[in-house]
Amino acid sequence: MTMLKNPIFLVGAERSGTTLLRLMLDYHPQIAFQQEFEFTVSQITDPTDWPNLPGYYEYLSYNRIFLHSHFSIDKHLSYPELINSFLLQKIERDKKQVVGATVHHHFDRLLRIWPQAKFIHIIRDGRDVARSNITMGWAGNIFIGVDLWIKAEQLWQKLSIQLASEQKLTIHYEALIQNTDEVLSQICAFIGVPFDRAMYDYAQHSTYDLPIPHLIEQWRKKLSDYEIQLAESKISTLLKERGYQLSGLPFLKMTPWLRWRMRLSDRWTKRWFRFRRYPFRLYLEDALSRRLPFKSWQKSVKLKMNAYNQKLCK
Repeated sequence: MTMLKNPIFLVGAERSGTTLLRLMLDYHPQIAFQQEFEFTVSQITDPTDWPNLPGYYEYLSYNRIFLHSHFSIDKHLSYPELINSFLLQKIERDKKQVVGATVHHHFDRLLRIWPQAKFIHIIRDGRDVARSNITMGWAGNIFIGVDLWIKAEQLWQKLSIQLASEQKLTIHYEALIQNTDEVLSQICAFIGVPFDRAMYDYAQHSTYDLPIPHLIEQWRKKLSDYEIQLAESKISTLLKERGYQLSGLPFLKMTPWLRWRMRLSDRWTKRWFRFRRYPFRLYLEDALSRRLPFKSWQKSVKLKMNAYNQKLCK
């Protein structure tokens, strides 16, 4: 099997504009860009070994994103070859020359498979990311909502120092929205393809609109002063390092009591979100199956959850 030399990976925190940019890239006549690709690296836990293949096949059998991708599994391949084959299938399916994928978590592990891979790092204001995480039910408050952003940015810092300059490009979501032609041209030059206005055709075939500049910096309008203080008290240094201005509000003192209240609020708010999101029977099955050691039932419930979540996807 031919191993790809330098596939393109779009990395960054969830809710940072990765879906929008992925659609733009996928509509380029020469670029086939796969949606979330976490299932290829999430099971790599040993830095000196690869996942057990039978166990990995089982994991893929109920992974929603993998199942939705409709990739075939060749059980004659090694782990790296199998992962590589998924991108080869994407190229063959789309009949294009360049291939890439989006990865939000553990994207540093991709280098083990493709040492010369290229990375596009997209960053969005952490206050907006935290607010969006709450709307998705991934966090119960702003204080906890910034954690996924922090984790992604710290992982990028770690990965970035391992990459040659020609392997990495950082763009800001806000710049992509305000100066779309310029940023897309920069990205295309990095990838090695010409800019093409077909990249905007996604708006005709998806639920995503063309960039709307006045929708950036929503945190200024939709967060209370207290919520802004909660976020900035935790990520002020990271925000400034990445070129974002602070609000000027005073920082809060990070006391053990405040942290405990935020963790408790997060736990109960997320539970309430799930209770309202899913039919009661499915919610109950999911909660019980997580606590009981019946693997076949757990898989059955997981597949039901997958089907329901797929209906809710934008």
